[in-house]
Amino acid sequence: MEESNNYGHQHPLLLMLNQEQLINYGSGVADCSRCGEKVSAPCFCCVKHCGFYLHKVCAEAPLELNHPFHPHHPLLLMQNAPYSLGEYFCTFCGEEGNDFVYHCSCELDFHIKCALFTFNIAENNLKELEHVALDEELEDVAKCFVCREPLAKYTHFSPDCGFNLHEKCAKLPFKLNHVCHRKHPLVLQFDSEGLSCKVCQETRKRRRSGFVYGCSPCKFIVHVECASQSPLQVIKSTNHEHPLTLFLSHQHPLLLILNQDQLIHNQSGVTHCSRCGEEVSAPCFCCVEHCGFYLHKACGDAPLELNHPFHPHHPLLLLQEPPSSYTRCISDFCDKTCEKFIYHCSCGLDFHIKCALFTFNVAEDNLKELDHVALQHPLISTGNGDEELEDVSKCFGCREPLAKYTHFSPDCRFNLHEKCAKLPFKLNHKYHLKHPLTLQFNSERLSCKICQVKRRRGFVYGCSPCKFVVHIECVSESLDLVVEDKRHEHPFTLLLRGSSFICDACGTEGSYASYICCTCNIMVHKKCTSLPRIIKSKWHDHLLFHKYFLRIEDFKCDVIFHVKCTMKNENSYEIVENEDEESADVSSITKVLEWNDAGEATVIEHFKHNHYLILSDRVGEYDDKCCDGCLLPIVASFYYCTQCGFFLHKVCAELPKVKHVWHRRCRPALVLTSNEVFECVQCLWLSNAFAYKCEECEQCTCLQCIIALTPGARTCLGHKHPLFFYPEYKGRCVACGEDDIKGLFRCKDCDFSLDHKCFSLPITSQHKNDQHLLSLAYGHDNSYSESHFCDVCEESRDPNLWFYHCATCDTSAHVDCVLGRYPFFKLGSIFELPKVHEHPLTNVKKIYYYPNCSKCGEPCLDLALECTGCNFIVHGECL
Repeated sequence: MEESNNYGHQHPLLLMLNQEQLINYGSGVADCSRCGEKVSAPCFCCVKHCGFYLHKVCAEAPLELNHPFHPHHPLLLMQNAPYSLGEYFCTFCGEEGNDFVYHCSCELDFHIKCALFTFNIAENNLKELEHVALDEELEDVAKCFVCREPLAKYTHFSPDCGFNLHEKCAKLPFKLNHVCHRKHPLVLQFDSEGLSCKVCQETRKRRRSGFVYGCSPCKFIVHVECASQSPLQVIKSTNHEHPLTLFLSHQHPLLLILNQDQLIHNQSGVTHCSRCGEEVSAPCFCCVEHCGFYLHKACGDAPLELNHPFHPHHPLLLLQEPPSSYTRCISDFCDKTCEKFIYHCSCGLDFHIKCALFTFNVAEDNLKELDHVALQHPLISTGNGDEELEDVSKCFGCREPLAKYTHFSPDCRFNLHEKCAKLPFKLNHKYHLKHPLTLQFNSERLSCKICQVKRRRGFVYGCSPCKFVVHIECVSESLDLVVEDKRHEHPFTLLLRGSSFICDACGTEGSYASYICCTCNIMVHKKCTSLPRIIKSKWHDHLLFHKYFLRIEDFKCDVIFHVKCTMKNENSYEIVENEDEESADVSSITKVLEWNDAGEATVIEHFKHNHYLILSDRVGEYDDKCCDGCLLPIVASFYYCTQCGFFLHKVCAELPKVKHVWHRRCRPALVLTSNEVFECVQCLWLSNAFAYKCEECEQCTCLQCIIALTPGARTCLGHKHPLFFYPEYKGRCVACGEDDIKGLFRCKDCDFSLDHKCFSLPITSQHKNDQHLLSLAYGHDNSYSESHFCDVCEESRDPNLWFYHCATCDTSAHVDCVLGRYPFFKLGSIFELPKVHEHPLTNVKKIYYYPNCSKCGEPCLDLALECTGCNFIVHGECL
């Protein structure tokens, strides 16, 4: 016996290590003063014989228990339950308690022994459990305490606690992935919220509910026994002549439909599979309760994890929906959108169920479902003759055009060349003798080592360790020994080599097979032997000539493009056979009247103005004027009219009448227009200045955006280094602070980014609150003002963002407060709108007094149309 501390008792306690000591010391049957259960060794007893006993495990129970099965809140040890009567029912064993309790604010309550016993299960500390035959005389052991299902003949049993578990329930994994919830793993836990099981739909009382597998963020649980069921279970029914099937994610039994006649009889119209979303066809399952649930048999039988021969390094996992990080999911086989269940790999491969299973059958040489049919180009008809299949002009295996005959899958609508349906799984290739090549998906999006083309879809032969892939058609392709093409004056000769090289035509890496011109001393890819000599590109106004070597005399304007950049999108360029094809009449300057010694046109006629224009660089004399083309202040060389107040920046005057731009998808060129009210599709500002208009979609782009997005280096007064526009880059604009913007001007030397809207901000601007011009100030110039408040709206401003400042008055203001809603709207324009008013209307901006709108009655605070002959005025929005 050992004397110990008193554990909250007024007398010292003795530790009884065995039952014999307890019997000799005690005066009869005694109960633990904490849990109320009959006391047994090891335990503590009072040295004063006052009747105080304490199980050793109860004495050592922590005041706060962080239970793995309830990770979000701790269980607190309390002397009494926090209820009015002080009684509680244990969540684990279901028995009543009125002594010490482990309690959570979720209203979970446990006896001390129940909390510690389940904690031992979670910690896999099951030393106290014995493997015994089930004694039918034991009370309340008809069900397992974990899954609440009937016990088998043998069970794990805790003699002290009186708890019984199935052997499988004593060894449950703490986490698992489940087909019904692929978004997150499911964790073994108590059902603290009393949710219904997503498989069987049953809701159990929280009292004695056992364990569940759950995902707390999604409020998703499945019972332990439901988690281990297979997706499809066949059952026999006394009320139905055929066997019924249970499917895990559906609450009703399903009936197997074996032929189309049965399906038509059971359908109420066109129905779709609840897994793949395709129109359902036999064989399939339908709900016996006619709730609209249908399931292709192949989709129902689809394994949760597919070890695909064409992707041997990782399994494909069946997910209920695409990963949450996706904005759009595309199948890597058929190139169609995936919306419902998909097979997914962490490599970024995604497949429809039918795509994954079809390619699996190809890999396993199990092509029973494929028919050998004649191709009715460009479409294939199904057997009933009234439905046409689209998108079959290319083989789904090699992505090359189909021949006249093809293997065809009526159910899946996939088409393969006959040769692609019989491809060998492995082969040896002369360009990669180190390892055999295996038929696989191109999961790493590598380019073919023969043709240098990168494809995402279809099959390739590859060697994963060496990151070597070749397209199916390139494997068997015989290379020409000599290639002659009219685009190059000398023939190219094949050179087979084992090392890589840099192609002199496109500047990218090549390997294994190259073509050389010994006369010009150049080495190129095979595809580059036929590169076009001249192209017309959306990236530039002039014709672009392909050159192997750069010479100064070849430059018309100092612009160079990579071959891969200009030809990346086939819709962005046209092949030109003769350089004389370039249209000469595209200049906006219709006539040059005078030239200076530097070769500049000093007096011109412009097709958008009736008078001649004179070139000037006296910027300071006209700092309060704006260019009529872009409506930005005059800050560089400009043309002006001596007879009227018309100004054009030199760069705006020299823009062509017709222009191709890379940032517009429309095929036709854009046409220069003026005197139209439009919203720019790039910056979204409303304007009536010059614009380039697409005659196909009638959308307009302002000159500011046209100039800013012209390829090449750009200078910005707020930064010392040149800026380049990156269309795909996402980041934060340093000027406005907006984050996650796609398409930014970036500095290659430092972390500086501008969106194109801020890049085109006016350097100076006028505001009615200040008689002077306000200048655009940048982040490093914020010593102007100590208070960092806007003097227009009187709100605080971020000192790290750009703003407008008057050095004379020491005033500062937000960019938006200075520019207003319509900074690029030319005032004074006259419009004939007979449906609105009988007189001509002039575009005005009210800044000092605000007459009421003749339409809506509200004050005209900003832009409006006003009649100079009467008191009519109307908001632009009220037209």
